[in-house]
Amino acid sequence: MTLKISTKLSEATTSYLVLDGKLDAITAPELEEFVDRNLDPAIATLILDLQALSFVSSAGLRIFAKLRKMMKSRDGKAFFVNLSPQVKKVFDIVKAVPIAEVFQDIEELDAYLANMQRKDTEEQD
Repeated sequence: MTLKISTKLSEATTSYLVLDGKLDAITAPELEEFVDRNLDPAIATLILDLQALSFVSSAGLRIFAKLRKMMKSRDGKAFFVNLSPQVKKVFDIVKAVPIAEVFQDIEELDAYLANMQRKDTEEQD
């Protein structure tokens, strides 16, 4: 099975990618190439929707780590939402992604981001 990568509702500083299929040694380079070609340097928030991702291997986890590192280097963040049960189990076992970057759905992520922005505003006052 191949990996299908699509974008969904991206904004000037946010990119939302939906992954569908398997992320393994064969398809991980596809994700890396897609991001290299399409992720604008102005993007500070990368959201990866994993609801339709049926499998992730160690190669896929390495790409996730690389994306997190890339976003950190530009003072941004990568977030993971809608984990399929299979992928959630891998994340739970491997602990490859900090729990603060994994959300049940986009609504939970939006609430987190709104709270963080509210805290920043209060600290500036």
